Amino acid sequence: MTSTSPLSPAPAAAAPETTAAPSARTVSLLAFATMFVIGTDTFLVAPLLPTLTRTFDVSSDVSGWMVSAYALGYAVFALIAGPLSDGRDRRRVLLTGLVGFVAMTTLCGFAQGFRTMLLFRFLAGVSAAFVSPQIWASIPVLVKPQEIVRTMGFATAGLSIAQFAGIPLGSWLAADSWHLPFWVIGGSSVLLWLLLARFFPSVPGRPGAAGAGARALFGTYATVFGRGRLRWYLLGYLIFQTGAFEAMSFYGSWFTEEFGLGVGSVGTAMMAVGAGNVIGSLFGSRLVQRLGLYRSLLIAVPTVAALYCVVPLSPNIGTALVLLALVMMAGGFLFPVFMSILQQQTETARGTVSSLANSAMYVGTTVGGAVGGVLLSDVDGFWGVAAFAVAAQLISLAVYAAAGAFRDREAGA
Repeated sequence: MTSTSPLSPAPAAAAPETTAAPSARTVSLLAFATMFVIGTDTFLVAPLLPTLTRTFDVSSDVSGWMVSAYALGYAVFALIAGPLSDGRDRRRVLLTGLVGFVAMTTLCGFAQGFRTMLLFRFLAGVSAAFVSPQIWASIPVLVKPQEIVRTMGFATAGLSIAQFAGIPLGSWLAADSWHLPFWVIGGSSVLLWLLLARFFPSVPGRPGAAGAGARALFGTYATVFGRGRLRWYLLGYLIFQTGAFEAMSFYGSWFTEEFGLGVGSVGTAMMAVGAGNVIGSLFGSRLVQRLGLYRSLLIAVPTVAALYCVVPLSPNIGTALVLLALVMMAGGFLFPVFMSILQQQTETARGTVSSLANSAMYVGTTVGGAVGGVLLSDVDGFWGVAAFAVAAQLISLAVYAAAGAFRDREAGA
């Protein structure tokens, strides 16, 4: 008689209920569209802050909470959404979360004051926390093993494009009215919901976990963190993302200080750098297929570290853009590798692992932003920021090595 732990392989009954599974291309496009819409909303408010600050008559030192409220709602509730979604049909969780996202994002466009905007942004983040983890957790179930990294690359590309297009998109849409960006994203989310309702299949969760209370929720986390290798992999991922976002958050500031770029030129430069991330996300999967997940990690992380060692030496903006585009290309290549390795560790707690990975990104962004600002102001040029990023990446690699990642032979690599 056998027992099933939260991290043990799912029984046959947990297979998708649909008779005709969607193609890998369909799953890739749905993953891309979902992550693009969610990601765009994440960065939408940043260019609107000056206008919203004046409209709601608040000081600039508190206006940033209109950005942070979304991230806070996402980061906190992702930790709850993960275990809950593992016990339910992921399609149902995805569609329900997206309904909330549509409503809250649209309501942001009707906000009458600072407090209502904070509330709606917070609830939009909460809703998003129930959406994107379902994409990452469903991909290994819906596509063949050899298609997993490629499909995750499409999801990463959607997030990458949103990350670097969200700010200019928000600016363009707000040219007529600050309300318009929220209504456009809300309307786009309705179309996304219709596509997902039509083409995204049922992905049942862990049998017996649906409707479980707090004991099961904490039990899932206890099991996840009690599994040594997965615990160390999550720590290594957090350290890597802290270094990555620490550096990326201050590209624009460095461009202004070092090369004298204006606000408009910085936006253009950031989009050029972001193109590297998109290329790595979309086309890196073929190289991963040849190298395998762990060898890809072993090669790409030191490559990024080496590039960051050279970036501060850039004699002009052109050289800096090329080097940082290469850094971001390697980053786009690495993100689906990290996610695939994490998802490999479990078949029945993938929502929890996805949520933890997403929360790690937000924690890394917060810590990196705080540290990077000090380093940029206290150390000449980009040297301090780059040194922190290099240290974080090499420590991350060491954590993976200590956990035994590179002693393994990947099946089907």
